[in-house]
Amino acid sequence: SVGRIPYLVPVKWEDGWPVLGVDGKVPETLNLPASKGYMPGIVTSDEFTRKKTDAALPLAWQWNHNPDHRFWSVKQRPGFLRLTTGRVDTSILMARNTLTQRTFGPESSASTFLDLSNLKDGDHAGLLLLQKNYGWVGVKAEGGARYLVMVNASGGKPEEVSRIPLTQKGIYLKADCDFRNRTDKAYFYYSLDGKDWQPIGSVLQMSYTLPHFM
Repeated sequence: SVGRIPYLVPVKWEDGWPVLGVDGKVPETLNLPASKGYMPGIVTSDEFTRKKTDAALPLAWQWNHNPDHRFWSVKQRPGFLRLTTGRVDTSILMARNTLTQRTFGPESSASTFLDLSNLKDGDHAGLLLLQKNYGWVGVKAEGGARYLVMVNASGGKPEEVSRIPLTQKGIYLKADCDFRNRTDKAYFYYSLDGKDWQPIGSVLQMSYTLPHFM
C-alpha cells in the first residue's frame, strides 16, 4: 500500500555499459553521506518556516489536486501553513487544497500541530492517510462545538469510530505507518502538549487499489 517505491541503486561501468546493483542484486541498504554541496539531499525539512529566497513549499510537499492559491498561504502567518475554506465538498477525496507528501517504507511517521482558533461550523481539519480506503484523525466543527474524531474507511466506507469533545484551541496529531512485510497498518494518536500521545480510533488496514492510484 506504500505504492511504487523509488530505489537508489549503485551503478558501475564495465566495458562501456552500466551494470546495476551489487553482484546483480539491489542492496537492502546504502551508506550515503549527507549532501554538503549545492544540490540538496533526498531528505529535506518539511517545516513551513521559509527564508525570503526559499520556495513557498519545499519539494517534500505536493498538492493532491491542482491547488486554489486563493485559499492557502505560508506568508500570512510565518512558520505556519494557513488553509481557508474555499468550497464545500461531499468527500474528503474531493477536497482540493489537500497538501500531501509520500509515505516511506518500511516504517514512517508524521505529526503536526493544528491551530483551531478560526474553525467554523462545517469545517474539518486533520491529518489524513490518503488512499481510496483512507483514514484520518482531526477536528470537526458542528453546532457551535468541536470534536476530535478518527474516521476509518478501510472497510470501503468512511466510519467515524471515535469522537471526543474538544475545548482546546490547538491539538497535536500523529500517524504511524507500518509497511513491513506488507503489514500495511496505520495507527493514529493525539496529544494536548506534543509529548504525551494517546491512541485514538481503530487500526487502519491500508491497501493498494487501482481506482485510487498511488
